[in-house]
Amino acid sequence: MTEERHSSLFITPKGRQIPQVSTELCWADRLSHWKARWGIKRMSYMVEPGLYAVGSPNGNSPVFVTANYKMSFDRLRSQLGGRNGWILVLDTRGINVWCAAGKGTFGTDELVNRIEVVKLNEVVNHQTLIVPQLGATGVSAHKAKQRSGFNIIYGPVRTEDLPAFLDAGMKATDRMRQVSFLIWDRIVLIPVELITWGKYVLFVAAFVFLLAGLNRKGYSTALAMNDGLLSVLLLLLSFLAAAILGPMLLPWLPGRAFSAKGVWIGLAVSLGLGFYSWQYFHILGGLVDTFAWQMIIPAVTSFVVMNFTGASTYTSLSGVKQEMKIAVPLQLLCAALGMGLWLAGRFV
Repeated sequence: MTEERHSSLFITPKGRQIPQVSTELCWADRLSHWKARWGIKRMSYMVEPGLYAVGSPNGNSPVFVTANYKMSFDRLRSQLGGRNGWILVLDTRGINVWCAAGKGTFGTDELVNRIEVVKLNEVVNHQTLIVPQLGATGVSAHKAKQRSGFNIIYGPVRTEDLPAFLDAGMKATDRMRQVSFLIWDRIVLIPVELITWGKYVLFVAAFVFLLAGLNRKGYSTALAMNDGLLSVLLLLLSFLAAAILGPMLLPWLPGRAFSAKGVWIGLAVSLGLGFYSWQYFHILGGLVDTFAWQMIIPAVTSFVVMNFTGASTYTSLSGVKQEMKIAVPLQLLCAALGMGLWLAGRFV
């Protein structure tokens, strides 16, 4: 677990010792953010759940609720420069607010429990908590009020709007309530998608490389080197096209289901491949191989883009489950038929 390294102890008027954190992010914080984007130690990138002090808060200072994913924690504290307040960190197992709310770890039960664990009533004189709007799907305001006595005010979607929200007397504008998922928001998520699925793609690519040496005469290392390298290239091209172009072009790709959006990328890649190899069948080993890849590539791109649902604000948990019930069997069928046709082509 990653501890907050830039903290000291804040002593409350009642003698409570509470970690006091800085609102300034140092180079180590920014480096760790970059590493988390690339999936490096991502599952241990968290702070200890509990109560933290920002500035020199007192009993009347506001209480901000966040997840114990360190990037969520850092983004919140970095927007509180020059202010006094408390940060109540819930145990979301290192998951950000929006995803944890969907999973239930950033929820009413954990919020009520954390209030009791840190004995928040002994620290503040009021009964108001500022909860991120993206956590609203997990936190029920009226149930939290009934069980803890604390009122819930939902803050803006983005932490960047928090200073303006506080200066306006905790009033959010319509713009602050809008959930945007602009191209840069999508691009920054590409690295972790590449790392998450890249290792599996490389494993499959290695397996295909070995199978490429099969032929009617037995096994040929030269054939594996020739056809195998080309097959690896096609798999990697399909994966990279889906993992990069999928998030970037997400709003403009036809279809509502992410799996359908991924198919369009696969069709573009496979049609380009088909146009090229139509005149040069020997490039792919002939017509059979060409048709095989027309099935494999869309299956790969559809699957990869579909998995981006976990990082998108466009989807709901129920919608994702419904989509997967339909899409995954079709993806497996196309991939299996394509691989079967490709293998058959080794012996034609």
